[in-house]
Amino acid sequence: MTNTRIHRLEQIIVDNPNDTFGLFALAKEYEKEENFEKSVQLFEKLLVADENYIGAYYHLGKVYEQLEEIKKALNIYEMGISIAKKLNDMHALSELQNAKMNLLM
Repeated sequence: MTNTRIHRLEQIIVDNPNDTFGLFALAKEYEKEENFEKSVQLFEKLLVADENYIGAYYHLGKVYEQLEEIKKALNIYEMGISIAKKLNDMHALSELQNAKMNLLM
């Protein structure tokens, strides 16, 4: 089932390489399969395509945590916090600040 989803999402990305929803969904599928390196690549590509895709910062930070790349996770959370403030997205701001704080504890 998951492989079918991955295949469909990869086709969306082939057809439209900067499809932000497709990139996000595919990154999450790879994360579920614990293919964290592929997930990171897709989240990073997503943020290049749209730096304001606020949900990607939280999820990319969590993948970096899985990879035990704490400095990268903290940097991503900081970037997301900055974007959340710029977008006045208080929900995302709160989630990112909590993720950062939990990582520092």
